[in-house]
Amino acid sequence: MENDDEKYMRRCIQLARNGKCGAPPNPMVGAVVVHQGRIIGEGYHARCGQAHAEVNAIRSVRRPELLPEATIYVSLEPCAHYGKTPPCADLIVEKGIRRIVVGCQDPFPKVDGRGIEKLRQAGREVVVGVLEDECRELIRRFITFHTCKRPYITLKWAQSADGYIDHRRGEGETPVRLSNACTQMLVHKQRAEHAAIMVGTDTARLDNPRLDVRAWAGPWPVRVVVDSKHRLPAGLHLFEDNQPTLTYDTQDLPAILTDLYGRGLQSLLVEGGAKLLQSFINGGWWDEIRVEEAPPCLGDGVEAPVLPAHLLCRRERHFGHEYRIYENALTRYHK
Repeated sequence: MENDDEKYMRRCIQLARNGKCGAPPNPMVGAVVVHQGRIIGEGYHARCGQAHAEVNAIRSVRRPELLPEATIYVSLEPCAHYGKTPPCADLIVEKGIRRIVVGCQDPFPKVDGRGIEKLRQAGREVVVGVLEDECRELIRRFITFHTCKRPYITLKWAQSADGYIDHRRGEGETPVRLSNACTQMLVHKQRAEHAAIMVGTDTARLDNPRLDVRAWAGPWPVRVVVDSKHRLPAGLHLFEDNQPTLTYDTQDLPAILTDLYGRGLQSLLVEGGAKLLQSFINGGWWDEIRVEEAPPCLGDGVEAPVLPAHLLCRRERHFGHEYRIYENALTRYHK
């Protein structure tokens, strides 16, 4: 049975998820202020560059005179440095809050325990590690980016019930559409939740995708295409409009990932094609794989990528299609 600290930390996690599209490249964070068993303030980090979760939670308290007798719960260690906003640890001390409950320590080098230490040096009671695994799971992309020095990588494809992702086809031939209108909406939602989206030369040339989020409300990802042989015509949708597209003339995935890291792109969605996806799998350059399985059988065609070992899998069902979500046990980061 949950104790009170776990109950309020779970609420922090719920609040934090509201920042999934707006907070990156900052982590999703939620905060709750509790006085005598009653929540008197809540907040989350809604958008990068704006107020952090602790600030929003404290601002929402209608009776600030209660703060010295309250406990603040926060899913991630309060920051202790000046960035785009002042340190949250300083604000907590200033408001006289005596007890702070932290879900997990911040892996960001400028924080990394300094916020906790600042609060303790100010004479505050600090409890660390409440629902720690859940809080770390919440910011797994942020953790991967700062510890592995590369984007968090999600591989995604749709396949038929008999394991094919398309017919074998040439220039001008229409691809098989395996996603329905509703599952296509989920694809656009997933795009909006990633900083960048990548395809290979054949997918860009044969499918001429837009790689946009027209079926979902959210930010456009930076489009990335691998074109090592310079085969892409200038008239593709990828090079239209004012949205950025990065073109790489190398198949060296580690080099590409290093460059994306240097550009501050925290997460990468790889949509295809089969050769590019298999290259990521074979190299171990992935954190999550999402496979959408459609009911029809194709009988023949382009085979879906071969899944690796070391898999943690869960199943979901959306709009009549089966989804399998795999996590890479070798890259999954735990303290």
